[in-house]
Amino acid sequence: MRINVFPIILAALISPCLCFNGELAELECPDDCDCHYFRINWVTDCSDSHLSRIPYEDISLDVYILNLNDNSIVDIEHFPSNMKMRRLQLSGNKLTALERKMFAGLYYLIDADFSHNNISRVDPTAFQDSTGFITLELQGNALEPVEGPFLSQISLLTLDISSCGLKFIHPDFFANITSLSDLDISNNPLGSLQGVVFKPLASLETLKMNNCNLSFISNEVFDPFENLKRLELSNNHFQDTDWPLVLRPLIRLETLNLRNSNLQHLPKDTFKNNIYMRVLILADNNLHNLDMSSMFHILHHLETLDLSNCNLSSPLSQDSFTNSTRIRSLYLSGNSLLASDSLVALTSLVDLHRLSLSNCGLSKLPDIFNNFKTLQELDLSHNPLNDVFVKLLSPLENLEYLNMGYSNLSYISPTSFSKMTSMKRLVLAGNDLHTLETGVFRNLTKLQSLDLSFCGLKRPFNATVFFANFTDEDITDLQLAGNPLQVPQEGALLPKPLSKLHNLDLSNCSLIYLPPEAFQWTRKITSLILANNLFDSSSNFRFLELLPDLQSLDLRNNKLLTFDLSYIVLNPHLNRLKLVGNPWKCECYIADILDRSLVDEDNIKTSDNKGQKLLTCIYDSDKIPLTLKNTERTSRRRPFKNPQRTVTTANRTWAKYIRESDCELHLNHTRLPRSAENLRSNLGPNNWAVAAVNTIIVYGTIMAILGVVFLLTKKQRSAPRMFNKDT
Repeated sequence: MRINVFPIILAALISPCLCFNGELAELECPDDCDCHYFRINWVTDCSDSHLSRIPYEDISLDVYILNLNDNSIVDIEHFPSNMKMRRLQLSGNKLTALERKMFAGLYYLIDADFSHNNISRVDPTAFQDSTGFITLELQGNALEPVEGPFLSQISLLTLDISSCGLKFIHPDFFANITSLSDLDISNNPLGSLQGVVFKPLASLETLKMNNCNLSFISNEVFDPFENLKRLELSNNHFQDTDWPLVLRPLIRLETLNLRNSNLQHLPKDTFKNNIYMRVLILADNNLHNLDMSSMFHILHHLETLDLSNCNLSSPLSQDSFTNSTRIRSLYLSGNSLLASDSLVALTSLVDLHRLSLSNCGLSKLPDIFNNFKTLQELDLSHNPLNDVFVKLLSPLENLEYLNMGYSNLSYISPTSFSKMTSMKRLVLAGNDLHTLETGVFRNLTKLQSLDLSFCGLKRPFNATVFFANFTDEDITDLQLAGNPLQVPQEGALLPKPLSKLHNLDLSNCSLIYLPPEAFQWTRKITSLILANNLFDSSSNFRFLELLPDLQSLDLRNNKLLTFDLSYIVLNPHLNRLKLVGNPWKCECYIADILDRSLVDEDNIKTSDNKGQKLLTCIYDSDKIPLTLKNTERTSRRRPFKNPQRTVTTANRTWAKYIRESDCELHLNHTRLPRSAENLRSNLGPNNWAVAAVNTIIVYGTIMAILGVVFLLTKKQRSAPRMFNKDT
């Protein structure tokens, strides 16, 4: 019998393709957790899974990232010693201490996040076995005072102990973490810094001490910081600090943030040793006597300068920025400026990219924009300007963001933006425009965001303000809030050039109706804001049927008594529904809405949110559900009906009404169609290491099969010769 080897070879080649299609062999995964590969690393995500303990027995020893955030875990037991975990995330749990026994044997651990627990004590030797441990996050814990070294971890590079209630830092606090490069101790009520508390931190590059109630820093505190590049001291209350001496050691400082720190006077030699400064933020301080020509003349590398809301009283001089010509971002908002001063002072900044002159009391603009060929962002909002100034901006051909909101405009000519072909975001809010001229946005072919809020527009604009030929625009964000729109009874609300629109704001427009075809040309909308309008329970919401990609719907502060879920049956991606501020009627339909997991959780929480607006409904005590009557009678609660009044209604929170009326028992559990994107998938990207091993195995199998086929073929050919010899 002759053997046909072709099918055997074909099967050998095809079978590996059937059994190996790029998917990875799955490792252990606890119940109710999401496990997947990220690149070549196994991730176990058990966040927000209502866990009270860590499921050690179901976690793979090869786990790279273990995410246990937002559970109720009180204690950490001993992890298996051969676990190869690199990152441990336990934020938002109920841990009270970190002990060495918890992390013994975790030789591969690199970083850990224990933020927002109840941790009061940290064992200095907690991570001694993790010799490569470099990042520790502890923000949001109430740490006890530390009398000595905080942690013995020479490898540690990043430490975040912000918002930990620390009132004092012991001189030996940092003695055994001398390799730190990034330290955040913000939001601790330290009050003052004195002595040599930072002496061991010679390698520190970033220090954040924002909102520490600091009033004083002694002259020697920053002496060890020759390598410091970033210093943040915003939101403090400095009084007698000698800034030239305090900042003197910081010879490599590149970023300094002193926003809102009660600064009232800075000597002209404050930054004499900080010649490499690139970013300087002095906003929200009372620096009315600031001498800018003397202050910044040595900062040749300065790229960003923020002097917003500094109450500058001295006029800008010709020498203000003469030696700081590298400035790319300049923020002068909130200061009283004169156009003539700006004309002289800003002339030298020919490479300016961002300029903010918002709320500067400017009644006219300096004619200097011909100099700003590279300007990309310009904010002129909240100035008492007029229509004339718009033509001064025409040379700004590279402008990408322009804010002319609340600038006393009443008219914009069709040629105002004719040269601004690079514009991506345009803000015209708060101007009494009433109408828009034909072709006013004609040349803004790259426009992505347009804000026309509170412009007195009575009719939504038509296609003629864009291209006459209905060429699609790239606008994805449109704000029309606060306009007294007169909506047509039928037809599309917005023109076809807005077909790529994703976000639409129609709040505060006094809307009572939208036609079913309102979004005929804008079917890609994902976020629709209809808050603060006049929609009620009789309103027809059929316009939602044209929005299959809708994800967020805002109906706050309307006049809705009920809401029929059939309105959103054709919106399978809808996952956020804002309903606060409507006079809801208490019925079990509200339980069905909550059961769909659509309503914002922040709107229904009742604990620890006493000052928060919650979803409430009007409750009629004469129509009280039977179960609620029984609850009141058995618990001897005072009835909601007030005998002193004839009104028999009261407000109940949605959550409370559902609990007391047993609405859960009457729910219709037929689910709305949900998006496939919302389903969890345990299959992650390819693990190429595993794939390589599988490929080798498959290759070996193929070679073995081919060897067997070769032997069978050889025997087949030799069998006739042997038969003839014997005959």
